Amino acid sequence: MADNITAKKIEKAGKKLYTSEMHAINIARHRVSRKRFSRFLRILGPGLVTGAADDDPSGIATYSQAGARFGFSLLWVFPIIFPMLLAVQESCSRIGAVTGKGLAAVIKDHYSKSLLYSAVTLVVIANTINIGADLGAMAAAMNLVTPVPIIVWAVIFAVSIVLLEIFVSYRRYAKILKWLAISLFAYPITAFLIGQSWGDVMRATFTLPDRLGFDMVYLYVAILGTTISPYLFFWDTSETVENEIQERRLSENGKAPTITKHYLKSIRTDNLVGMSLTILTAWFIVIVCASVLYANGTTEIRTAADAARALEPLVQDFPYAGTIAKALFSVGVVGIGLLAIPVLAGSSSYAISEAAGWKEGLHRKYKRAKAFYLVIAGATFIGLLLNLIGIDPIQALIFTAVFNAIAAVPLLLLIARIGSNKNIMGQYTNGIVSNVFIRLTFTVMGVSTLILFYALATGKA
Repeated sequence: MADNITAKKIEKAGKKLYTSEMHAINIARHRVSRKRFSRFLRILGPGLVTGAADDDPSGIATYSQAGARFGFSLLWVFPIIFPMLLAVQESCSRIGAVTGKGLAAVIKDHYSKSLLYSAVTLVVIANTINIGADLGAMAAAMNLVTPVPIIVWAVIFAVSIVLLEIFVSYRRYAKILKWLAISLFAYPITAFLIGQSWGDVMRATFTLPDRLGFDMVYLYVAILGTTISPYLFFWDTSETVENEIQERRLSENGKAPTITKHYLKSIRTDNLVGMSLTILTAWFIVIVCASVLYANGTTEIRTAADAARALEPLVQDFPYAGTIAKALFSVGVVGIGLLAIPVLAGSSSYAISEAAGWKEGLHRKYKRAKAFYLVIAGATFIGLLLNLIGIDPIQALIFTAVFNAIAAVPLLLLIARIGSNKNIMGQYTNGIVSNVFIRLTFTVMGVSTLILFYALATGKA
């Protein structure tokens, strides 16, 4: 009897011990998982911000127009663009990480002045037009939900952005705005909510169309330009350098940065997450606009209200569904615009400041880099003035995307040359796969813009 009691006590103690050990193991696993997730979040930086800014108002308008005009017919563009975008942006980040300099500074050190000035001029013109179009789109979006005139909202946004970029740390500013970017998740939620023939969606995504008319070519080039944009090249390179300064990998005394394979792997992960976010968001915007607008006979987006209508199914069970959809659309456009315009203006300022040899960088206070911040202010206000011409906001956004595609072509060739130059990159030159995709991007965008020019010149437009 005593032996039975002892055995039961031992068994009970064993179970307690086992439960305690399992609890400790689960806590340890949870801590490890939390640490891994925290490390993953710390990795995300310039690539994620660049990816979020890539879906700027110009991008939203272009993708919306593509879905409304052609349904699912342009979904095949995205699996083609994704590896090209990833290769280009990873190369830009690598250039910044290895050299410790922005793209314009690298061009200045290793190439002719004429090439430097041409590259800087291209990106500044493209960025300024883009800023103007984005300010107009943000103002038009706010005009949907308030009686305030569009031009007044454009002025408010321009002044606010300049003041915030000068007096608030961009990293703190970007953290706030990333939460506004969450509003873009309204598109994938809507896509699933209204139901899709996912078989048709996937076939359209991985099947080339039988023929391309001029209108489809124009929008195809616009999608290329709004996704693979010149401002991203300069911004991503310079922000990687800013990140190195923050992590103390690079000092301001001109010494080469501290590079490890682990650090370069982190950069690749950051870019993979950021560019995946860009492409998936764009893909879902086209799907939603195709399902809601194209399927119901709205094949032309002429106003911000037309674009906002795509989100109405998301709130159809609520009173004032149209008003809520407009508000949701406005928050998305304004949030992404507030994130993207500083990126556009900052990209121009990095390019000009590096070319001129001025002190630059968002890590510096205004007093230590006045010229850098004045260029940001100047680019923003010149973009604002473009809204006084009276251009249609939606058409301006799509034209901007096409212009970006044209401006990107020579810059892509330059990035390919820099990334494979051992005198610049040392042992960290681009790999074979990266080089192939960057040159493929140059070829695809170059041929596409030539076809567009041919159609315009021969009157087939």
